[in-house]
Amino acid sequence: MSGASGSIYARRLLDTLVALDEVAEVALIFSSHAHSVAEQEGVNLEVVSPKVKLYDNHDMFAPPASGSADYDAMVIIPCSMGTVGRIASGISIDLISRAADVVLKERARLVVVPREAPLSTIHLRNLTTLSECGAVVIPASPSFYSHPQTIEELTDTIVERVAKHLGLHTPRYKWGE
Repeated sequence: MSGASGSIYARRLLDTLVALDEVAEVALIFSSHAHSVAEQEGVNLEVVSPKVKLYDNHDMFAPPASGSADYDAMVIIPCSMGTVGRIASGISIDLISRAADVVLKERARLVVVPREAPLSTIHLRNLTTLSECGAVVIPASPSFYSHPQTIEELTDTIVERVAKHLGLHTPRYKWGE
């Protein structure tokens, strides 16, 4: 989780991953600003699950920093444009950017969920670079087809798409339902 606005997306995805039997482990990394942004947004990031392994973003010896750890996928949610830029440029200055670099080089799934508006040409170029390298870009732009009634239902329209791109089976809205 980077320090971009939209920490509710991370909270809802984490809750979803922990609830799924098919998910054995979640390696969780917070950027230096993730907690302060979540606090500002009123989102509790406390994690209580044996499935979740918390890693310090400055620990370059943590398992996510190595391809030998063999993770299936990585999601950066929300993903700041600074994080996108560092990954697109191959600059691994912290565990989040190094882990993303590893996921890309190992040809595993990388999903980035940017929460920024408007997007500058630099942002668009960096997102295009990530897409060309195999990452899936899912902007935090919720849909309204399912007529969400709460902020949680609205954010889940993105969380469900992220889970789908991770190859996970979650109940999701389908067109026409």
